[in-house]
Amino acid sequence: MVSLAAHHQLSSSGLRLPPVSSSKLSKPSPSLSSASPKPLNRRTGTTTITAAASVGAAAVAITPAQKERRRLREVFEEAYERCREAPMEGLGFTVEDFHAALDKYDFNSELGTKVKGTVFMTDMNGALVDITAKSSAYLPLQEACIHRIKHVQEAGMRLGLVEEFVIVGENASDDSLILSLRSIQYDLAWERCRQLQSEDVVVTGKVVGGNKGGVVAIVEGLRGFVPFSQISTKSTAEELLDKELPLKFMEVDEEQSRLVFSNRKAVADSQAQLGIGSVVVGTVQSLKPYGAFIDIGGINGLLHVSQISHDRVSDISTVLQPGDTLKVMVLSHDRERGRVSLSTKKLEPTPGDMIRNPKLVFEKADEMAQTFRQRIAQAEAMARADMLRFQPESGLGLSSEGILGPLTGGLSLSEISPAEEVPQS
Repeated sequence: MVSLAAHHQLSSSGLRLPPVSSSKLSKPSPSLSSASPKPLNRRTGTTTITAAASVGAAAVAITPAQKERRRLREVFEEAYERCREAPMEGLGFTVEDFHAALDKYDFNSELGTKVKGTVFMTDMNGALVDITAKSSAYLPLQEACIHRIKHVQEAGMRLGLVEEFVIVGENASDDSLILSLRSIQYDLAWERCRQLQSEDVVVTGKVVGGNKGGVVAIVEGLRGFVPFSQISTKSTAEELLDKELPLKFMEVDEEQSRLVFSNRKAVADSQAQLGIGSVVVGTVQSLKPYGAFIDIGGINGLLHVSQISHDRVSDISTVLQPGDTLKVMVLSHDRERGRVSLSTKKLEPTPGDMIRNPKLVFEKADEMAQTFRQRIAQAEAMARADMLRFQPESGLGLSSEGILGPLTGGLSLSEISPAEEVPQS
């Protein structure tokens, strides 16, 4: 080994020597730099691992949780690269297949097409309906019912309701469809009006407007026109507003949206069914010194002051008031002039009840009217019997019910007792 002094002498003599730091003596042993020296057990000749070395080895070891995290990280990185480079690789259902399936199971969304849907949400403006389309459909409030409503619930719209709708439009902002129930109800209403016209029945219409030519009435949810020439009374449009009138159909034209009614025909039909002695419910329209005018289903009848009660009535207003509802009996009916005479006097169980206890009169009205009709029938039977006494060759007889007919076991003329005077009430 060359000492430092010798190295200095050699370098001063002109010889070039490498620096001391580059000599083999200055370099550390690879084994010493890479690992800590292990002490030698002189007695056994083996190396001994110290406690400090054991702790270091444990710190370097990887736990199972760390291994799992490394594995998951590798799986994630691999999946990320695969989605970035080939996102559709390995898929059996492509975007094209998805659109083809929609086209296969999609329904006809043309205007006027009827579809079934389920209501799944409602608000003040309408309802959302699931019609199994690409997007939900909307039912606006004004299309929910043929009548005017303030909320779709008034038209029966509730969550879970399954109903048939018709497509009437499309929302350009989100391509959703606009549905209608009103359109379906509108068609059904016209069909119903045609049926009622063919059956020639009397319907009730509410007056909602008017002009110089007549009034507008609502029937089956449709607006129709009633000319003044077809109204039985001389009332103005203002007087008829919000009132209900009996009507018959004159014209039903859905294509022209033309619906015309007649109140006169309906009144004439009602009047034809008014029989003498029948009891009807009426409303007092107006009072006059000579009597009260009673509305009996669109027909104005006169209840004369002498027919109110058996007791004398000096002031009608003490017994009746406009707007009162009461039961009256038909005394006479002039169809040509459209005049009907009424009576409450004939319905009194006891004379004067109409003044003292009108409620009792109305409760006993049907019973008293039946008694009145029986008296009329007996009087007519006796009158016919008296006529037959002067015509014995006619061969007619009177049955036990008071009906004239051939002598076939009924009462013979000889069995008829002399006519008795019918008590006048």
